[in-house]
Amino acid sequence: MAVSLVHEALMYAVYFAPRGKKRLLNLGHQLAQRHLSPLDKLIGFIGDAGAGKSLLIKGMFPGLELTNDDEGVNVRPLPLLKNIDKGFFYSHTYHLDIRFESAFTQMYELVDAVKKAIDQDKRVIIEHFDLIYPFLGLNAEILIGIGEEVIVTRPNIFGPLPQDIANVVFKSIKYRKMAHTAEDLTCKVLEQEFGFKHPQVHSDVKHGFVLEFPHEPDIDIAEIERRVKEYIDNEVDICYLDDNHIRIGDGEQYHCTGPRIHVRNAGEIENFRLIKEYKYDPISKVYALVGLVGDERAADINDLNKLTI
Repeated sequence: MAVSLVHEALMYAVYFAPRGKKRLLNLGHQLAQRHLSPLDKLIGFIGDAGAGKSLLIKGMFPGLELTNDDEGVNVRPLPLLKNIDKGFFYSHTYHLDIRFESAFTQMYELVDAVKKAIDQDKRVIIEHFDLIYPFLGLNAEILIGIGEEVIVTRPNIFGPLPQDIANVVFKSIKYRKMAHTAEDLTCKVLEQEFGFKHPQVHSDVKHGFVLEFPHEPDIDIAEIERRVKEYIDNEVDICYLDDNHIRIGDGEQYHCTGPRIHVRNAGEIENFRLIKEYKYDPISKVYALVGLVGDERAADINDLNKLTI
């Protein structure tokens, strides 16, 4: 009964959207533990390509067969449609990527299959839920949007609508991509110019990133910033190579745990700056280097995650 009350009381839950594969999978696992009900039948995901929707789904539903597999092995025929003519569904949970699947299947067929599966108490997980909602006419029991942040909500008759979530996450994803690229450029400078070997511990801050060190680095932060800005001013290209590497400019490959979450060119990073002090965390006993992107905000390091109402 307590779990039910928590679900009924949920308006929005907001999490930092991490940039590495393991961190996204772990967040998905946490979301499942905190927000999913065994009775949920329609679950919608909203976010741009490369935002990490599939990894969140894998974390929330371990072992689920995704029909838009990133390795290029796309499931055919689509399991949700396989036995639609018989009116029987073999599995309990189905996955559907509307943006991908609409290139092969008419929307009315997808809508019909989703409704029939739900009527038989099956669970359907839909990526790009905002694209099917106008035809489905049925909101998800739980909506999860991923942009710069991960937004979790349980809509009711008063909303929010899928487009409300889409308006937020599609607008904010650019900050996540800018921050991640700036983060990797900063790590590259630390490794190649100052001898700090990968990996440092990575954390999050709104419109930015955090690198954590066990000891306070004896490095001028202004010099780190200057070297990163050289990459930005030179507008070096950032290219995806594989699931663990990117290419920065014409150089060699660089290890990255979230290679799809980048701007295509460093010149797209807006207003990069580093906070000019290492912040000590007395609980975890680490020193934090904080980088920010996007519009100017107060530089008070204790005020970066301020709640605004």
